[in-house]
Amino acid sequence: MSRSFLALLHFDGTEFLGWQRQATGRTVQGEVERVLARLADRHIAAHGAGRTDAGVHALGLAVSFAMPQSWTPDALRRALNALLPRDIWVAALSEMRAGFHARKHAGSRRYRYDIGCDDAASSPFRRKYEWALGRALEPSLLEQSATVIAGEHDFRAFSARTEPKPHYDCRIREARWEQRPRGHGWRFHVEADRFLQHMVRMLVGTMTDIALGRRPADDMARLLARTDNSETSPPAPPQGLYFVRAAYPAEWFHADTTAAGAAAPA
Repeated sequence: MSRSFLALLHFDGTEFLGWQRQATGRTVQGEVERVLARLADRHIAAHGAGRTDAGVHALGLAVSFAMPQSWTPDALRRALNALLPRDIWVAALSEMRAGFHARKHAGSRRYRYDIGCDDAASSPFRRKYEWALGRALEPSLLEQSATVIAGEHDFRAFSARTEPKPHYDCRIREARWEQRPRGHGWRFHVEADRFLQHMVRMLVGTMTDIALGRRPADDMARLLARTDNSETSPPAPPQGLYFVRAAYPAEWFHADTTAAGAAAPA
């Protein structure tokens, strides 16, 4: 017998090749599965709500897995945090109903992207965790660009060239920019039902070029009508991107547990 769990992970992506396990190199999934195997005495598959690229961080990546019946959420969270490396931390852990899958059952996913527009963004204490752009951005152009992408669109112009997909439609529930505290620049918030590979970084890279005056103000709408990414700006650097949370239908949470913070019911 086993129990299904949902862990909410914080991690510093600087030293990782991303979430997904690789044949060689350090990954978040690899580290989590290594510790789960030690605790269960067998291989345990861990499934993330999304796949982060190398250098991307997380403030609430939802990860599902099944463990032997003897484990309780509190005991398992303590054991994981005792054994995981210091750049991964389990912020919360919830018991879920049988069959729960963090990727397949997510109703939405939320990311944020931080840009440093001040000179101090190049500080070694900041540049690993934001895009150290060091230049001012035009607020009205950022806002205009974010408004254009809200709603449901075909985002193939903002995705990496990978294998063909059944469709490239994504429904953006929220897309907005806000000023960061202490004049540190700008922060982009975006939530959608799904994201394509490199999509957030390509959106940010293009919107930043518009706000710097490098592209026409109406370019976001024009690019959304394209069927390839040949005219899209290069993706923004990975270190400014954070996976913030995933949301799930309330019925997947076990009756005796709560929604574990950011991994909340939709």
